[in-house]
Amino acid sequence: MFKLSNVRRPRFSLKSFLWGSLGGSAGVLAVILGVGIYIVETLTRPKRLATFALYTFSPFELGMPAEDVTFPSLHDDHKVNGWYVPYPDATTTIIVSPGYRGSRSDVLGLCALLWKAGHNVLVFEYYGHGTVVGMPVTLGYREINDFLGAVAYARERAPHARLGAVGYSMGAAVSIMGTARSPEIEALVADSAFATHRRVVEFAVRRTLHLPFIIFDWVTDLMLWLRAGYHFNQVEPLRDIGRIAPRPVMIIHGMKDSVVDPHDAPLLYQAANEPKELWLVQDVEHCGAYFADRAEYMRRVTEFFDLYLKQQPVREEIVSEPATEPTNGPHPLSEAS
Repeated sequence: MFKLSNVRRPRFSLKSFLWGSLGGSAGVLAVILGVGIYIVETLTRPKRLATFALYTFSPFELGMPAEDVTFPSLHDDHKVNGWYVPYPDATTTIIVSPGYRGSRSDVLGLCALLWKAGHNVLVFEYYGHGTVVGMPVTLGYREINDFLGAVAYARERAPHARLGAVGYSMGAAVSIMGTARSPEIEALVADSAFATHRRVVEFAVRRTLHLPFIIFDWVTDLMLWLRAGYHFNQVEPLRDIGRIAPRPVMIIHGMKDSVVDPHDAPLLYQAANEPKELWLVQDVEHCGAYFADRAEYMRRVTEFFDLYLKQQPVREEIVSEPATEPTNGPHPLSEAS
């Protein structure tokens, strides 16, 4: 019978085991760190638009008497680009803002219909996201100051007009936070807003990597601080939306959204106080409710603004308070590190 008596069995080495474990752990940590860096770099990296992307529709094609305007952000550290469209004898102004990496032309169709409904319209694009590029951007942390700058500019152009706001995606999230800090906004429509910065990043990681975000949470938050100077918990519309009441909020969301978790809309609705409306649109992608049924979309939005800006009386406390910098929450960045 064949014997294995001369075969030397490997001996367990604690030293080799420890070194192997250490090397494996270092490898895992390196992967986690790499993913965190990639997430933050992708989020904040400037993205220069291709030349053809600048050749798009303008108010001219729609017969709107729009003016190209620039106005300072809240702290006048940069200028924000927009179009201002006056309507004769209008008693209302609607501030419209697109989303992440969006330009003012993206929402031009809605702006034209709001203007035809008798509103002044101020539409702008967040600095670094649209036609002006070349600097790191954030996901609402710096952009809130552009929104508050738009509020001040709208008030300057039509001092006696009542103000409303419509925002899309990141613009909707920023509009929630900005409205909570600006009593002059009397009615808000938020389309496809995320509930928190962390949730929208987590949703993207789950969909692309098919891994739980908790693995990358701490390092991504750390890299966000090192890269852009803020943390996830400093951008939370879910925390701010309850401060808007008694001013009304309409929340719109497509239930097939692959960019922002559709469950964020009910979360925001539950956190808001009355008066509030929730419109969940089945089988519709991110910011797609308008395109799914333009007539129904505009009926709901125009009736919302007619009710709360044209029919209901002005509240005195709204008129007397200007837009202000938040005492808590997002603060401006002089530059991204």
